[in-house]
Amino acid sequence: MQILLANAKIMRSDDELRDVAPWPLSVPRWGEVAALLAAEMARMEVGDLASQLHCSAKIAAECWQRFRDFAVATPRPAIAAFNGQAYKHLRALSLSDGAIGFAQQRLWITCFLYGLLRPLDAVVPYRMECDVHLDATDDCTVHHFWRMVAKDADGISLTDALIQSVKADDGKLLHLSTEEYEHLFQWQRVCSEVRVVQPLFYVRSAGRLKVQAVWAKTCRGAMVRFILENKIACAEALQAFAYEGFSYSHTDGNKMIFVRE
Repeated sequence: MQILLANAKIMRSDDELRDVAPWPLSVPRWGEVAALLAAEMARMEVGDLASQLHCSAKIAAECWQRFRDFAVATPRPAIAAFNGQAYKHLRALSLSDGAIGFAQQRLWITCFLYGLLRPLDAVVPYRMECDVHLDATDDCTVHHFWRMVAKDADGISLTDALIQSVKADDGKLLHLSTEEYEHLFQWQRVCSEVRVVQPLFYVRSAGRLKVQAVWAKTCRGAMVRFILENKIACAEALQAFAYEGFSYSHTDGNKMIFVRE
């Protein structure tokens, strides 16, 4: 079983990573593509960067400096680099070496700059949005570029790489990323060629089931940790997952439903 998890906009600082055990870094498969996109972002004016990234001038200035430093910044493993809600509950910095080794073979992190990352892939701080337009993307959106144009050094697309990875495993993909990242891939092809299993997390409120974004992100991160710590290789075993009041309810087609009463 291969796993998809989305990246996060919030990234850890160098100070937060200073005392982390030195995990061996791997090379991002689409690292050359990421460097090309980053180089063009670094040539933008801060105001244009703010517009493209939908952020304040202050954040844009920080992003501009990060892109300027892209080639010389200290790399860190992808699984430790992000610090959004899911990653706070994945708690990667406390995972055992065995869990990290298991993750390196099973987990893919989706993102708009690097495409797909393995947990130990070396990344540097950045910010990228799905609808950024660049000369390097033929003035198409970044997600269109990844879906239809970008290739690795061997000429393999993101979609083909993901499908090949899942088929080389057991043919099952656990979808813990989010809908916006599906646009990185020819998603209909993915769903037709491998079995996609998607856990969904609902809170029961006033007798109705609702998805609350913070809880959904929380549970995605916690579920990834549960998988890695227990070296879970099949989706059915996830019925034992329970966290912060969420527990397995039922399966509906390709969706596994977890509910917090």
